[in-house]
Amino acid sequence: MSERPDEIEHHTNHDLAVEEARPRLKEPPLYRVVLLNDDYTPMEFVVEILEGIFGMQRTHATQVMLEVHTKGKGICGVYGFEIAETKVAQVMNIAKQQQHPLLCTMEET
Repeated sequence: MSERPDEIEHHTNHDLAVEEARPRLKEPPLYRVVLLNDDYTPMEFVVEILEGIFGMQRTHATQVMLEVHTKGKGICGVYGFEIAETKVAQVMNIAKQQQHPLLCTMEET
């Protein structure tokens, strides 16, 4: 059984448009930096941490400190992993130097 030449061309000359799939860029996860309440760290120290490390204005820092005090924790900011990790380490180092048991953690958003 033989095919006609025009049928052979028809089968072998398919023009297929091939488009490469574009890689989808995924946004990196963000992390909340959170201060946890304790019964020993002075409120003023917490406000100073929020101003110094997180760049908050005094009124905002006071609001976050009161949230930590009344609700048990407060969000200091949301950052990429490395920045969040650095800020947690800074808070913990300063608290340790000042002999305060203040705890700071990070959690994925």
